[in-house]
Amino acid sequence: MQLPEQRYYSPEEYLEFEVNSEEKHEYMDGQVILQVSEIPNHNTVVGNFGANLLMALKRQSYQVFMLRQRLWIPQKRMYVYPDVMAIADQLEYAEGRRDTLINPVLIAEVLSKSTKSYDRDEKFAAYRTIPNFQEYILIDQYKIHVEQYYKTDNNKWIFSEYEDANLLLNLSSIPCQVLLGDM
Repeated sequence: MQLPEQRYYSPEEYLEFEVNSEEKHEYMDGQVILQVSEIPNHNTVVGNFGANLLMALKRQSYQVFMLRQRLWIPQKRMYVYPDVMAIADQLEYAEGRRDTLINPVLIAEVLSKSTKSYDRDEKFAAYRTIPNFQEYILIDQYKIHVEQYYKTDNNKWIFSEYEDANLLLNLSSIPCQVLLGDM
């Protein structure tokens, strides 16, 4: 399925196209952008980080989603597919949808050379408009390097950086620790 010429698309047009597409596309305020296929290393890092979350949060009131779960960011009019996201308590859906979430507390993106600026800048700015959003993890897929951003009670964001495979990443928004060497 192929989109017609470059033009403005309504959210409804995007969703109609996207649910029937074999490829993933993100939506940014009228523009539809094809998401590049993930490479094996990217998928491995997503799977390892997601599996750590799944195991740590087993039998707790959290749900973890990887790769194919759509997120709506109303204030920025964006539909995106975070690599990993965790949601506390009940799932909240975009209005009129049962396939699009709106309330993650944690989002993780695995960085590639082509998306790292977008993930650090535009996506992070958009994610910060989500009321429930508390923590952002950026994982380099080519070397051990993790950036952690978490929101404090007074709405400030704290940044930490890790580059040692023997260090534990202590997540602040969910009860979980991940050994960097396990990513």
